[in-house]
Order: sequence, then C-alpha cells, then structure tokens
Amino acid sequence: MQDDERVELLWRNEDARPGLSPDRVVAAAVKVADAEGLAGLSMRKVAERLGFTTMSLYRHVPSREHLVDLMRDAVLDAPAPDDTGAPWRERLETAVRHGWELRRRHPWLAEERSTRHLPGPNALAHYEHLLSILASTPLPPAEVVAAAGLLGRFLDAEALALVEAARAERDSGVSDEEFWGARDGLWSRMSRYPTLTALWEAGGFEQPDPFEFGLALLLDGVEVRIAQREGTRDETCAMCGGPIEQPASGRPRAYCSRSCQQRAYRSRKR
Repeated sequence: MQDDERVELLWRNEDARPGLSPDRVVAAAVKVADAEGLAGLSMRKVAERLGFTTMSLYRHVPSREHLVDLMRDAVLDAPAPDDTGAPWRERLETAVRHGWELRRRHPWLAEERSTRHLPGPNALAHYEHLLSILASTPLPPAEVVAAAGLLGRFLDAEALALVEAARAERDSGVSDEEFWGARDGLWSRMSRYPTLTALWEAGGFEQPDPFEFGLALLLDGVEVRIAQREGTRDETCAMCGGPIEQPASGRPRAYCSRSCQQRAYRSRKR
C-alpha cells in the first residue's frame, strides 16, 4: 500500500455499519496487544478473537504494519484537557502525565519506535497540544519542536523500560530483584570499584521513581532555557533561534538571515 493510501486509512471516517470493519479489527487488535505486547500480535490472533478468518481481515487492514498504525492512533484518543490560563509548566506537566498514563495502559505504544510512522488525527492532535504549550513561551520555533521531541522520547524510553522488565520476568519466571539478588559472583567483585561501592553503601541505588525524577529534571531544564530566552525574545531569530545582529537604526529584524525569512514565509503560505 502506498503512503497516500495509508494516510487515507488512518484518516478514514468511522464505519457504523454492522459486520467486520477497520474499527472492529483495531479494537480487537488493541486487546491482543494489551495482553501480549506487539510480539504477540498477529492477524491470526485478531481474527480468532473476532470469529473471522485471517484472510477476511486483509479486506479492511492490508497488513500488520498498517494495523499497528491504526491501533496507535486509536488508543491515543484526545489530548488531556488544557487550562490555557495556567502557567506553561503546569500545562506541560499535565500533558506529559497524560501521555505516561496512556503508555502505562498500552505499553506496546513504545515498542515500535520509528521516525517514519505516519501520524493519524489523534497523534497529530497530541503533538499540536504539546507544541502549543511550548510555543506560548519565549522559546524560538526550533527549540519548541526540539523540546517536544525530547519529552516524547523520554515518555517512550520510560515506557519501553517497563515493557522490557515485564517481558524478562514473563520469559524467565524470575523478577528483577530475584535475578540480581542471585548474582553473588558479581557482587563479590564490586569492591575494586570504590565510587560504585560507596554509592551502593550510601543507598544511592535505592532510586526514586524514574518517571517522576526524569520528568522533574526535564521540566527544570526547559524552565532554565525559557528563563535564558526571556530577556532575549527580540534578539533571537524567530525561525531558528540564532542570534540576530540588529541594525543601528530602522525597523528591528525578526530573522537572522534571508534564508530564515524565506522559510518563515513559506511556512505561512502552507
């Protein structure tokens, strides 16, 4: 299936007719993935859950790859409610926590990372929501997009850690605590690493919640960056965030170069 056809499938209208439909296939596939992860997802299992033959599914969803695209957009649903009058940090934290809850309910969202996933309407709505919060700050456009990407990758990395831990425990029948507790031969050699040993003895490996710690650290970093930009809003390029050499007289420049000015013009024309 060509990319244009994949987009049409992702952006289709809901089909309320009785019988098999893309929406029914997607709903059944989500249940399979929630229970078994993407590794356990197959067109055969989805067909069995629906009571149809595997071949009948392909009339509605051409392949497993396209099915995962549809599943991802279906479970994202609408972004979190946004209080536009609240401070940017509060709004951003609410949005990220909403994304975390979605990944905890559907951990497989983080299992297939790609820079070439075609987004559906729900995925773009979430991205637009995140961008709109960051764009309300003094961050220049390039840093707005970069910060949104960083937060998204953080969410997926933390969700993937949960997936991998659960998979290891399921496959081995041994918890993380039991696995590491049985590594006596490794622990007996740790004394030759003084910093590691000192941190261990001081309780350094009794870690805080990794999501909470990571989120606070990232938001602190964004806050510092915003504070740095606060006093230079009119001294940085509105397109790339680079420095602008202002003329001694006349109208102040909004862009650092003719190239950035043209890029801004083209983006407005789209």
